[in-house]
Amino acid sequence: MKAFVTGASGFIGSNLVDRLLAEGHSVVGYDNLTTGQVQFLAGARGWSTFRMIKGDLLDTATLHQAMEGSEIVFHLAANADVRFGTQHPRKDLEQNTIATYNVLEAMRANGVKRIAFSSTGSVYGEPEIFPTPENAPFPVQTSLYGASKIAGESLIAAYCVGFGFTGHVFRFVSILGERYTHGHVFDFYRQLNADPTRIRVLGNGTQRKSYLYVQDCIDAILTVVGRDSAGVEIYNLGADEYCNVNQSLGWICEALNVDPQREYTGGDRGWIGDSPFIFLDTAKIRTLGWTNKLTIHQGVLKTLDYLRANPWVFEQRSVS
Repeated sequence: MKAFVTGASGFIGSNLVDRLLAEGHSVVGYDNLTTGQVQFLAGARGWSTFRMIKGDLLDTATLHQAMEGSEIVFHLAANADVRFGTQHPRKDLEQNTIATYNVLEAMRANGVKRIAFSSTGSVYGEPEIFPTPENAPFPVQTSLYGASKIAGESLIAAYCVGFGFTGHVFRFVSILGERYTHGHVFDFYRQLNADPTRIRVLGNGTQRKSYLYVQDCIDAILTVVGRDSAGVEIYNLGADEYCNVNQSLGWICEALNVDPQREYTGGDRGWIGDSPFIFLDTAKIRTLGWTNKLTIHQGVLKTLDYLRANPWVFEQRSVS
């Protein structure tokens, strides 16, 4: 494949770039480097089949030119700042929805017909069915991030019907693993590294969430795009288990050999739009032969190991 990867220097994007190159594909990475890290692409830059372009998805001229000659787009770039979405609502509209429209138009201009899109389990809002299947009724959206992603999904579906595209939509749970730069493991470790005697926990600690290790996530994506298909297809990606915040914090504290005083902000959710229970039905992707190799516990510890070995990530986040 001649792959075009948006968000190529990000957590999931850079891991995907490495896997695509290792499997013999050529890759053009596209990223504005506002939250991604150039260090994540150090290995990729050693491949003659990789080219990196610094560009914004809102810069349509650069985007159209960069995509020329590509055969498939992996659209991973997005504003992932779910927690603080209400403080800058336009960011989700521009970086998630309008950016997706721009990607689709660049594809149309360049004759690219296939797109793999990183959506989110947040599009289910606060569902009544658990584990939540792909055909669950959509409730009222509870986060700007989720709303912007479902708008992106809808645009992709319409382009598949209107222009003969093939769309692979992946609704992720939270992803863990190497190059992870935001989320609860990052926040807990940063707090405990600064003061191992106390920790602030958003909500009441009983929020239940499923997680997935990043290489398992990429395995699932490549399993789907490696098949012949047409139109739009939607897959939930996640583990077949979940944990609560207190459990995950306990695993982290045990690994660090600390026993901090826990201070809870209260309530059954951490922020506006935070669903207190996310657990997706992944039976559909599993019928293709995919299964996650790591448990959530193992994924949390892998993430912690990476953060402990790479303190520069925290320094970069503090200045970005």
